[in-house]
Amino acid sequence: MHPQDKKYFNFARQKNENTMEQLIQNIIEWAKAKGINKKENSLAQMAKVTEEVGELASALIKKNNETLIDSIGDVIVTVVILAEQNGLNVKDCLEVAYNEIKDRKGSTIDGTFIKE
Repeated sequence: MHPQDKKYFNFARQKNENTMEQLIQNIIEWAKAKGINKKENSLAQMAKVTEEVGELASALIKKNNETLIDSIGDVIVTVVILAEQNGLNVKDCLEVAYNEIKDRKGSTIDGTFIKE
C-alpha cells in the first residue's frame, strides 16, 4: 500500500470507527432520510450503481488510489441501497454469492478466473 493511501485510511478511521454492520445500517438510514429507499427508485439507483462503477474503472485506468478507494466505497453504498429498495439484505446477498463461488474450480488466465 502506498504511504499516501495509509494516511487516507488512517484519517478515515480516526473520524469514524464502525463495523460493517453499522456502516450498512448507517447507509440504509441515510437512504431513508433522503427518500431514496423505495422500490420505485430501483431503476434510478441501478443507473447510479453503473455511474459509480464507471468512476471506479476510471480510477483504475488513471492509477489514482485515492479515487479508487472512494469509488469502491461509492459502489458498495449504491449496491446496499439497491438491495434495501428491493427488500433484500446486502449481507444475505453477499452470502448467497460467496456460497455459489466458494467451491468453484478453474484457473486464472491473464488475471481473470475462468471457471470449469
